[in-house]
This record gives sequence, C-alpha cells and structure tokens, in this order.
Amino acid sequence: MDRCRLVFTCTTLLLANITVQAQDDDSLFFQFEPDSLDLTIGDSANVKITLFSEDSSLSNNQFLMTGAWRAVEVRPWISNPKGVANVQVKVFKPGSFKLRARSITPDRFKRVRGSMPITVPFPPIAKVEFIYPPGTAYEGTTIEFAARVLDQAGITRQDVQLVFESLSPEIADFDKFGHLTVYRRGRVQLTVTAEGISSSTDLRIVRNPVRKIELSLEEDDYRTGDVITFKARALTASGRAVEDAPVVFSFTGKAVYGIGLPASGQITPQGKFVAENPGDYTVFATSGGYTASKTIRITPRNIQKRAKLVGHGLITDVFTSDLWVWQGVGEFKDRDFAVTGTWEANGEAYFWEVTDPSNLVIIDTVTVDARTVNDVKVSADGRIGVLTREGASTRKNGVVILDVSNPFDVKILSEFNDGLTGGVHNAFIYDNHVYAVNNGRKYDIINISDPVNPWRVGSYELNTPGHSIHDVWIENGIAYSSNWSDGVHVVDIGGLNFSEQNRHTIMDNPVLQAAGKGSHKNPILMSSKTDTTGRNHAAFPFLSKSTGDFYVIAGDEHFPFGLGEIENMEPANPRGGYHFLNMNDYNDPVEEAIYQVPEAGSHNLWVKGDTLYTAFYQGGLRVVDISGELLGDLYKQGREIAFYLSNHKNGRMSNATMVWGPQPYKNHIFFSDMNSGLYAVKLVEYDFSEDDD
Repeated sequence: MDRCRLVFTCTTLLLANITVQAQDDDSLFFQFEPDSLDLTIGDSANVKITLFSEDSSLSNNQFLMTGAWRAVEVRPWISNPKGVANVQVKVFKPGSFKLRARSITPDRFKRVRGSMPITVPFPPIAKVEFIYPPGTAYEGTTIEFAARVLDQAGITRQDVQLVFESLSPEIADFDKFGHLTVYRRGRVQLTVTAEGISSSTDLRIVRNPVRKIELSLEEDDYRTGDVITFKARALTASGRAVEDAPVVFSFTGKAVYGIGLPASGQITPQGKFVAENPGDYTVFATSGGYTASKTIRITPRNIQKRAKLVGHGLITDVFTSDLWVWQGVGEFKDRDFAVTGTWEANGEAYFWEVTDPSNLVIIDTVTVDARTVNDVKVSADGRIGVLTREGASTRKNGVVILDVSNPFDVKILSEFNDGLTGGVHNAFIYDNHVYAVNNGRKYDIINISDPVNPWRVGSYELNTPGHSIHDVWIENGIAYSSNWSDGVHVVDIGGLNFSEQNRHTIMDNPVLQAAGKGSHKNPILMSSKTDTTGRNHAAFPFLSKSTGDFYVIAGDEHFPFGLGEIENMEPANPRGGYHFLNMNDYNDPVEEAIYQVPEAGSHNLWVKGDTLYTAFYQGGLRVVDISGELLGDLYKQGREIAFYLSNHKNGRMSNATMVWGPQPYKNHIFFSDMNSGLYAVKLVEYDFSEDDD
C-alpha cells in the first residue's frame, strides 16, 4: 500500500520540496533547484534535480525527466547513475506546465515521482485576420466567417474570444458565432477583433439569382451507417446553375421504434448524410430562401453475430500482456502456436499450441530478467521471436531475440540492450530488423539477419519538445508510429519494390506510390497528424476493400482515473476510441469517423478485410464492420458485429474483463485478457430467438 510523505528541507537556496510516492522505509525524494520557473516562449533555463535517500544522501538511483508534450523540451532526459541531473529546459508554448522526474525501478508501482511548476505567460496578440473571406455575397443567404489569431510569438491562438461586427447591420449582420446573415444589396465593411487587435474586409452584396433548388441522390436501399451523398444545385428561373450560391443542408427524421429514440444522424456541409437509427429521414437543401427536400427510409444494418467461446487458457497468478499467433515451420508446419507476455510479473513469456483452438495448452515458458514482457512478436517466416523487457533488475532492459522454430523448446539467441536501459515497451519484426520503442523516446532499428549478433543500424526520433512514442507497426515497408500528442507518424523505411506481384498493392495505396526513398538506415517521414488530446497509443493501416480509401486507424489510451485500481487489485476504468484518418491525400490526413464504446477504454487493434477487431479493455473484445464509406460515430450506427466479455470468475481479478489485444487467425479470433489469459472465439450467426428466453 502506497504512503505519501512530504519532505521539507530548508536551505538558503530554497530548494524544491516535492510530494512523492514511496513504499518502503528507505523512501526517496526529489529536490529541484530552483523550485519553479517563470519563462517566456523561446527561453531556456538550467535546473538541477537530485534524487535523495531518506537520510538526504545521494540515492545512487538513475531517474528520467520529461517535459510537457509539444511545449517543454528537456535535455538530457536521464540522470547520471548517482541520481543527479543538470538539465536545460526550453519552452515553446504558453501555459502552466510541469517538469517531471521519476525513478527507474523494476516495479512500476514503486516508482518515486516529483515535479516542479513552469509558468509561461501568453504573449500579446499581434495579428487577427479573416480566413479566405468572400468578396461578394448573395442577398438572402447566411455565410460562416472564420478568423485566425496570431500572437507575438507567431503561435496560432485558440483561447482568444473573437468578436465579429458589421458596420452596416441593416444590410448584413453577424451573430456571436461568426455567421453573417445578408438582408439586402449593398456594400458592408466587416471587422473581427481579439483583445483590441482588429482586421477588416469589404463585402459586396448582389442580387440573388437563385429561384429553385434541385436535390438528388442515387436511389438505393440504405441502412444505418451507410453514407449517402446528396447533390444540390441552385438554379435560376431559367434553369441555369448558380455555381457559387451557398447551399445549407439539414435534416429531420422519425425513428421507426422506441419511446424517445432519436432519429439521429450527421450531415456534412458537402451533403454527405449518415443515419444512426432506422427510420424515415428528410434531408433539406436551402439557399436564399429556396428549399428542396428528399425523404429516405433507413433500415437496420442487421449484421450482428455472436462471439462464441471456443477455447480458453486461464492464467491467474500474473497479469497477461500482448499476444502473437503464427503457423509453425519445418516439422511443425501444420500446427499453430501463440505466445503471450506478462505484465508486472516475473519476466515470463508463455508459448502455446493453438492448433485446436478448443484446447489451448502452454508448451514452453521463457523467463528473462524483467518485471514486464509487454510485447511479443514473431517474424513472418515463423522462425524468430522477440520479447521486450521492462523493469530488469540490472536496469539493462532492451529486447531478447528467440529461436521459435521449435515452439516446444524455445531458445534465447541473444539480447540487445545497448542504449535501451530505460526499457522497451513495444517492438515489431520486419525484414530481418527489430523496431524497438526505446524508453518512449524513439524507436531503434536493430538488424537481426544474424540473430546471435544483432546490431543497431538506425533510429527514428521526433524533434518536437517533450516528444514521446508508444508503439510502431510496420506494413509493406511503411512504419506507422503512435506518438501521444504528436499523433501518428507515417515513415518510409523502403516501401515495396515495384513488381508484377506488388503492382496492385502499390497502385491502390497513395502512401506506397510515393514511398521508396527511405530505408532501415534512413527512415523518412512522409506524413503526420497531431493528436490534440495527447492520447495516441496505437496506429493500424487500413485499405478499404469496398471503397479503395486508405486510412490509418489511430487508437487512444487514456486512464483518467489512474492505474491505482490495478495496483490495489481492483478493476481499472480507462477510456478512449479509434479515429479513422483518411490518408488518400497523405499530405493532409482528415479524421472522418470514430468508433468509441461508452465508458470503456480502447487499447490494441487489428484489421482484416473490412472488419476491425478491437480490444476495449473493460469493454471486452469488439468486432466492427468498417465496410463502405465511413463517417461519424460508428458505434451508434449499428456497425458492431459482435462482442465478448472475458470476465472469468477465477481470473487474476475475479469477474473483471480487461482485454489487451486481438488477432484474427484462421477463422478464429484470439485475444489476451490481462486478468485471465488467452482466449479463442469464433463468430457464429446470431439466434434472435434466444433473446425471447
């Protein structure tokens, strides 16, 4: 059980005294000099951080330092072995931040933490400007205006209130949200103001020639979740199209059944509509006081199946982490195997035979010096495996390379821990290389063509302040990394060589068409999409079989209530979802849809065909239809095919579902649950008659 203590040390320099968590009588505590910083954007300052033992002697324990993501840069990020760090702090954004430090310990729950405040004032506003304001407008229309605010540091500000004003409100006038309603012809000057700084633009209002709206759609049978494109044309009295007339879309509807069930959906400014509930919907297109409408009937998607338990390998004494399933080689080529890791345990990785999914059997165990074997991977040829290590007693973590060609007798071939002492959380094997996420700072690229003698050939690290990385996934010579606030990075590590065999794969994928300049030694960034929530934890590429659209699915991980529940052997309560980033124009990724289970937390995922397999922690395994065009909230659209809650009564935590990761494999879905081990389920037709029992 943790106990908190406040250590006060009086010195002439007013050194910082920090509240930290510790477990034992030999408590440690951090001391910062100075105890706070007040800086302006672009400033740097030096801070001395010391980790002391309870008797105020040096702890001789290394620790890590981090700054706020995309705001505070800290160099170096690791202390010396005695527990002392002289760091340079540089700030890039205004706000209130913290410089954080935490000890390196095998047991994550015994880490000691400290922090000091950093205050960066907001610079004065330097410039306010309209964004692409029109020069003319038609009478009787409403136009949405937008403006950009830049401060003296050149930062675009989102926290400043904008005030829009028309100097001739009898001709056209704003509401407080920047919507301008045009009443009659004339000229008007418009202004936008933020903190006393203003900008203006002139607008000429002309006669509106629109006398009719034409609204059309492609007739079809539509279900919930189908994206329907409405095409609207504004016409003159003679039928000539008015191409620049603004058209506003809206809808109303009535749900087919249910008391109070809303006829909910979404429509975009471009006329794309998707319904969440079955019912009759009327879509309106309006311009200059003229309106056209179309009514459509939306039926249920009706794709539900049942996830039926086929087999279960119960693990109760430790937490289970990730899994990998593969087909054997050589004398085992007709048999199937899996490996699972362990979390905050004793460094074990369990190897299973899963040829018969109804009989999941542990056939070998590999134990390494670690508390957590967070990630496990097997090469595409089924011969080489890799385990990641965190919490090694020697603090030499890194990765362990395995010979898994005989899964009944797995051999350790080598370890690689050079520069990886802070721990490796995730890894991926691709083309005789291991991509290892190094202490959440970067991924190192390790050549294992000779698995007994691995060596580093390259690395990829962001250059943003306070950057951090969680995971990397590789497909067709492209590395997709997940970088918390920095979001998804799409990195060229060689792409695919053009051949007749690869021709369609390359031509169907806009990223692959442009790739090929990077390599393992020289990874090159192609595209990125920041995450304003700071929760980007996973990324998976997805080429839609039904539409040809290319997406990267970006997954969240968020523990708003902390991990204390797990430490206290109580169920955790995470949150999060999956964001669908359309990468057809990879230079400008656009989020188009989200899948999010209410009051549950997203973790790892897999895509096969047009089906998404997701681990939703306490929300269990979820299987989702992601066929067709995607828009809006997929969970509400009836796209969920099946779910399975693995709440085993004899689990590490009894009756507590906590699904870590899924993998579809040979008509089954294998997944690991932190509290109860390895599962195999199969999708079967849903027998609705059972609902009447």
